[in-house]
Amino acid sequence: MFAAGTAAAASTVAATAAEAVPGSPVATSSGLLSLGAYGSGVLGAWERQARAISNEQQIRKTRETDGVFMFGDSIGVQDGPALARQLTQLGISIAVHNWAGRPVTPAVDALDLWAQQYGLPHRILMSVGSNDIFTPPAVEAQVDRTMGIVGEERIVYWVNVQAARTAHGPDIKVADQRNSAWINLQLADAQRRYDNLRIVHWAEHLASSPNRLARLLRDGLHPSVPLGQNARNGLIIEAIKAG
Repeated sequence: MFAAGTAAAASTVAATAAEAVPGSPVATSSGLLSLGAYGSGVLGAWERQARAISNEQQIRKTRETDGVFMFGDSIGVQDGPALARQLTQLGISIAVHNWAGRPVTPAVDALDLWAQQYGLPHRILMSVGSNDIFTPPAVEAQVDRTMGIVGEERIVYWVNVQAARTAHGPDIKVADQRNSAWINLQLADAQRRYDNLRIVHWAEHLASSPNRLARLLRDGLHPSVPLGQNARNGLIIEAIKAG
């Protein structure tokens, strides 16, 4: 398997031929004594957190069958296996590179690496951005970089973000919401520049009904299981089917 970690610690996700290494799925701040430059705190070390990365066989199979490459964070680690099962039922293969706590920049690094090593299918799913509430201005350049890597002939599906972490106080929750909106604005602006960029409107879905935030998010960030997971994955499936 491609993912790092001991065999005893890893569990195989058959639908994606990936390994998941246990760890915290929550991006942490440095004690939140420092709220960082944008009020949400400071992103902690994420490299040793949970991840699920498809093995080379699955990556090549997905490329050869023109399936979907997915690059995600902790939400992808949690929801990716269920999404893979749904896509498989539709006859669509998927290879994943999901890593908890990871912001956009290293996710795009992984996309670039796979593009060089394997080539890319015509559909790329970016399920990242939640960990960029700590440094929201970084997103725009990485979206541009993503679109440059994939080129004009492929479609990028990017799930927008909603964060208001319930474990923290009201000031941090407000900062999370403000920074989420900033990230989503950058994604919306990018969609106007790139005809092949599709935004999956998770934030709007959550905001469209008063009780959805409480029902569909378990901690103000990660989808509840199964309700939130089914809702978010359903939006992704709809977007992919729409082309």
